[in-house]
Amino acid sequence: MADRPKVLLLGDIEHAHDAWSRIAQIAHVVQPTATDREAFMAECRRGGALDGVSVAYRTFESYSVTGRIDGELLDAMPASLRFICHNGAGYDQIDVQACTAHNVRVSNTPTAVDDATADLTIWLLIGALRNLPASMTALRAGTWRGSRTRLSAELEDGIEYVGFDTLLRESDVLSLNLPLNPHTRHTISTEQFNMMKPGIVIVNTARGAVMDEDALVKALDSGTVASVGLDVYEDEPSIHPGLLANPNVLLVPHMGTWTVETQTKMEQWAIDNVKMALESARLKSIVPEQKDLA
Repeated sequence: MADRPKVLLLGDIEHAHDAWSRIAQIAHVVQPTATDREAFMAECRRGGALDGVSVAYRTFESYSVTGRIDGELLDAMPASLRFICHNGAGYDQIDVQACTAHNVRVSNTPTAVDDATADLTIWLLIGALRNLPASMTALRAGTWRGSRTRLSAELEDGIEYVGFDTLLRESDVLSLNLPLNPHTRHTISTEQFNMMKPGIVIVNTARGAVMDEDALVKALDSGTVASVGLDVYEDEPSIHPGLLANPNVLLVPHMGTWTVETQTKMEQWAIDNVKMALESARLKSIVPEQKDLA
C-alpha cells in the first residue's frame, strides 16, 4: 500500500462504484474526517493520512467541507498535490489561477451534463414562455381558464446568428448557457436589460452570477422581462426575495443535471481524469485556462 499513489476523495461516489473500485486497486484512497473548512485545513497541516496525496477527486457538495479551493486552502493542502479532478462542468468553486500558481492542474466534465441540462433548459423555456408559475397558482386556486396557442408556421422556422447587442435588442427569448468566471460575471445587468425589448423571456441554467439578480428583479417589476425560468442563483442556496415573490418567475433548485444517467456519466468522467492523472500525469479534460499546461 505504501508504494501506491494517494488519492484524496472529497465528497462521495453515488453511482459509478465499479469505476471507482478500479481506482482503489491502483491507488490508496483517503478521505478527510473534517466537516468544515477550518477543520479540513487543520487536518491537512497536521499531516498523517492526507500526507502525500497527488490527486484529489472533488464533488460540488464537498464545498460544504472545504469551501472554495483558493490560495489559502492550497497553502494548507499537501504540497504533493498535483491534480484536482472536479466532478462537474462548471468549476467556479475552484480558483484556477491559484491552482496554476501552486502547480496544480484542474479538470472538469465539460459535456457530461449536456443532455440533462438541455432537457431542463427547454422545460424552463416553455414554462417561462407559457407563464406556468402563474398558471399553476391559478389552477390550485380554481381560477384558471383554458387557453391553447401556437406559433405560426412562418415564426416556427428561421434561425439567424447575430452579435451580442443585436441578440439583446431583438430576442423574444434569451437562454443563458455560459460558464461563470471573472469575465462573465453579470454579463446580463442593467445595461443589457435596458437594451432588451419589453416582454422578453429569460432562462438561466448556467450559473446564477452570470446575471445580476438585483437588476433582474427590477426588469421584471418594470415589465422589461415578462417571465423568467431559473435553475441557478447568485447566492445558492439563498434566493433573491424579489424572485420568490414574483408570480412570473419559474424556479427550480439547481437540478439541471439531476438524472441518474448524467450523474453517473459525470462521476465516470471525473474518475477517468483521476485514472489518467495517476497513470500518465495528464488529464482527459483539463480546464481551458490551463490548456498550455496539458
